[in-house]
Amino acid sequence: MSEGGKARVYYNSACPVCRSGVAAQQGAMGACEIEWIDVHANPDAVHGLGIDIEVVREKLHVIGSDGRVQVGADAFATLWSRTRGLRWLARFLAFPRVRAFAQYAYDAFARRLYRWNRRNGRW
Repeated sequence: MSEGGKARVYYNSACPVCRSGVAAQQGAMGACEIEWIDVHANPDAVHGLGIDIEVVREKLHVIGSDGRVQVGADAFATLWSRTRGLRWLARFLAFPRVRAFAQYAYDAFARRLYRWNRRNGRW
């Protein structure tokens, strides 16, 4: 995501954990040039992106102004790189082994969280 460019964040507010995490991130970022798109309230928002709605329900997606798609831990790193006080964490996640572990952990957690939400009939 180019610095200062408009980015779009796709998240699922039907998941209470996701909703809480996004609210915390929005608070930490304050006013910035990011469009927050809730795919639960607006499932048609993913049309034309070539991304299945279920994939977006499972994992956070960030699309930068350059069109590059970041998913999961990479999406968080992208947001943290624009968040005062968390930029160090984004730099830390740039180390290949740290990034690989973070992506693995995020994917495992997201998969379990997605299944829990489906089981509880959230969508």
